[in-house]
Amino acid sequence: MPDLNRRAFLQRTSALTAGWALAGPAADDDPQARAEAFLREFVAGWLPRETAFNEAAWAAATDVCEDNTQRQVQANLVRSHFVGDPQVIATVKELLAHRDRLNDLTARQLDKIRLMAAEAPGTIPEVVTARAEAEARQSATQDGFIYELDGNRYSANQIDRILLESRDLAERQRIWTLSKSIGGPLRDGLLRLRDLRNRVARELGFDDFFALQVADYGLTVTQMLDLCEGFVAAVRPLYQHLHTWAKHELAARFGVEPPAGPIPAHWLPNRWGQNWPGLVSSVDMDAPFRTRTKEFITQQAEAFYTSLGFEALPDSFWTRSDLYPVEPPSTRKKNSHASAWHIDLERDVRSLMSIEPNNYWFNTAHHELGHIYYFLAYSRDDVPHVLRTGANRAFHEGVGDLIGLAASQRPYWKQASLLTPEIEAADPILLLLDTALDGASIVFIPFAAGTMTRFEHEFYTGQIPDDALNAAWWRLVRQYQGITPPEARPETLCDPATKTHINDDPAQYYDYAIGTILKFQLHDHICRAILHQDPRDCSYYGNPQVGRFLRSILALGATRDWNSVLREATGQGLSAEPLVAYFAPLKDWLEQQNAGRKIGWD
Repeated sequence: MPDLNRRAFLQRTSALTAGWALAGPAADDDPQARAEAFLREFVAGWLPRETAFNEAAWAAATDVCEDNTQRQVQANLVRSHFVGDPQVIATVKELLAHRDRLNDLTARQLDKIRLMAAEAPGTIPEVVTARAEAEARQSATQDGFIYELDGNRYSANQIDRILLESRDLAERQRIWTLSKSIGGPLRDGLLRLRDLRNRVARELGFDDFFALQVADYGLTVTQMLDLCEGFVAAVRPLYQHLHTWAKHELAARFGVEPPAGPIPAHWLPNRWGQNWPGLVSSVDMDAPFRTRTKEFITQQAEAFYTSLGFEALPDSFWTRSDLYPVEPPSTRKKNSHASAWHIDLERDVRSLMSIEPNNYWFNTAHHELGHIYYFLAYSRDDVPHVLRTGANRAFHEGVGDLIGLAASQRPYWKQASLLTPEIEAADPILLLLDTALDGASIVFIPFAAGTMTRFEHEFYTGQIPDDALNAAWWRLVRQYQGITPPEARPETLCDPATKTHINDDPAQYYDYAIGTILKFQLHDHICRAILHQDPRDCSYYGNPQVGRFLRSILALGATRDWNSVLREATGQGLSAEPLVAYFAPLKDWLEQQNAGRKIGWD
């Protein structure tokens, strides 16, 4: 790595904020006018550095190598030094002291800049530098990891396919264990990142890094944890019935007795038990895609949005995105997690995926384009660049998941010429069961709002000893998900670090839980108030009124309070009621299936 000590770092970046016209306040001046001048100057300096960092991060994620890792570190440091400059921090603090004399849009921008500065305060440049280096190293370790077993290499997609399809419990355990092998190399880096992230957050008065991330919602940590526990409680009765049904179904599939308590982790078709696809074996949801190309997946996803009145994707999306698996003979390594990117906060939008023609990637492509169209919707003059983001972070996930849900509806499949006779004739209860098990819905909530949120809270608040990461993780997995590892998990490994978000999107996984609740709340409103259709059997496709409704939310960015936006859009605040109502017929069916069985795991 290049020399990144404090003196060299400050010498390279000392001119970034030099000459800023951020004089202290006069006795009779106007805070609103000074804030507007500051924001103009800040955005002029921040935006090109933000764009350069996004470009470097994109290169590091799509072509994992040492040079790209170094470029990402350098770009991150340049951006971080600018947004965390002590002069920026002091100016924002002084201006927000006059909040009652600022208009709401201005105050919101200053709040966002304060949170940016808290991620990289220039008062502790050595820590900011160390964090940037550590995060880049962690990403490079994660993205460049090779899964090897008995001399054979496995991709993440191959591991997932075996866990989805294999009926051999011995093979499943070997592959599940292989999937956790990445945790060991990431363990020490994660512990170092925890300490660095906490030091950064505390510099601007936050208790810890988890509290800093929660602050973006305008909630306290206690309020966020209570919100998530409420989600878990709302779905628990149905989840326990799903858990009971699933372990009996899996036991029959593997020819063994069902366990009395938790489900062994290697029985499940997902590495973390966050969704359980493929358990409804009587419905082959991949069948329509076996004669389709991988290119069809993204093209049809775009057609969904344009049918609602959204514009076609920019040509640059197709030329700059990385949408498909790396094919031999290329040895390039890339991040295997699907993502959407807003490079310049204008029209340069991209997606990173590894699309194959199947139902999973069909839904995922619709989801990722939800992010892309959100980017495009708020990239307009009325939305300041600092506020070109979701109403809150979960709104982005909620919109992506919403379209993923819409993409799973049979009427839409019929319009897209995907509806096979088998799927058309399928029992609606089995399709509802499949939705509850797969994707972001009932099975997902205990993982997202329970296991992940509680682990990261305990991790960053120091409640978990360094030598007990796996013990804490599996305690929470059992408590919230009713899952247990098939073998002892040594503390030399780090099973929580096998989940990419723990490393590179930290202390934010409740975004996905809140997004799931939002998804069903928005879907329920669209179906009942706009389409006048059954939420379980509907189609948005070709309806411009649905498009107008979505744009009315997306185009706002973060210019409005998210609670107000949701209440105005749906008539109620955040509520799990639409999610529970969506699956009400399934609970009745499961109670019949589970008659005479012990429900739950403890």
